[in-house]
Amino acid sequence: MPSPSRRRPPTPTAQRRRGPRWPRVLVALGAALIMISGTAIVGSKVLIDRYTGGVAQDNLLAGAAKAATPGKPLTGPVNMLLLGVDERARNPGDVRSDTIMILHVPASHDQAYLVSVPRDTWVDAPPFPRSGFTGGAAKLTDVFHAGAQGGGGRAGGAQLVALTIKQITGIEFNGAAIIDFNGFKNVVDALGGVDLCVDYRVKSQHMRMVNGKPMWLADARQYGGGEEIWHEKGCRHMPGWSALDYSRQRYGLPNGDYDRQRHQQQLVKAIGKEAMSAGVISNPAKLDRVITAAGNAFILDTGGVPMADFIFTLKGMAANDVLLVKTNGGTFNPVATASSEVEGLSAESLEMFTALKQGHLDQYVIERPELVSRDG
Repeated sequence: MPSPSRRRPPTPTAQRRRGPRWPRVLVALGAALIMISGTAIVGSKVLIDRYTGGVAQDNLLAGAAKAATPGKPLTGPVNMLLLGVDERARNPGDVRSDTIMILHVPASHDQAYLVSVPRDTWVDAPPFPRSGFTGGAAKLTDVFHAGAQGGGGRAGGAQLVALTIKQITGIEFNGAAIIDFNGFKNVVDALGGVDLCVDYRVKSQHMRMVNGKPMWLADARQYGGGEEIWHEKGCRHMPGWSALDYSRQRYGLPNGDYDRQRHQQQLVKAIGKEAMSAGVISNPAKLDRVITAAGNAFILDTGGVPMADFIFTLKGMAANDVLLVKTNGGTFNPVATASSEVEGLSAESLEMFTALKQGHLDQYVIERPELVSRDG
């Protein structure tokens, strides 16, 4: 990758922070709740078509898409790009991808690996005529913003992130998914909450409790500030707001954003487990609420493969089969720029992404078990 100091960031606004950031957490495979729940119940393409008919679809990959054969099921390893975004009502159009993950499924289609790409990775993004972006160095989270400008929208942001990751790692994607916070919270609440284990006591930087009700900090200030919210160490069943708030924290944790990435991966897996539980798959009314919420929560790109076929190809992948893989060994890897908040991919991580590209990530991880994160 060229020297990070060679070019200026894409736009001044892309580097500017407006209020607290929301690390976006998203459902594994974006459509995982549909994929896991729908196939687990009846294995019927008719039912899946009914549920997925209203799912928003768009081209999220552009030139980073792996070629698919029309009318043929997926074969070989499958890579999905997962992006979590936030667009606050007070700042319409100011959208970034603060959660960036790759879901890798080996050719056996019975195992999955969830790999985070650090949001603050300093990258050299290619030109993107759709948004008027001429190319340049920036944080990966701000690359999404650059692609979304000039009418590019969320699809443009996803395309530029995908093209940038392909340029760095060579990885092409079978599909992609985008989900935002509000939609994600609705999915967790439709599930009735999820089980999570808090490994470090941490204070919420974004929410306060006002008269027993959780509120965003900006809103709580109108009521005197409210009481601090602490996520206490231990395992518990969390409602949507609490699960997402915990997974958003990075300040006050030993490894900062890497602990946050791990917690986000754990939440993704917890959602998959809950979706597979008897309380969901044996309750048609609850299942309907969950799948409807999921369908309203994301934008999906299946690379030209019909959604039902895509789902059936991966139906052997259960939530318990998802392994959480560390990038940069789970520690911040700074690069020499004017900012101390950016990092690069280590030589080991680039080697890991090469193994992922070649479909050998499973063997790579077997030989380096220290890269597998505990579930928490």
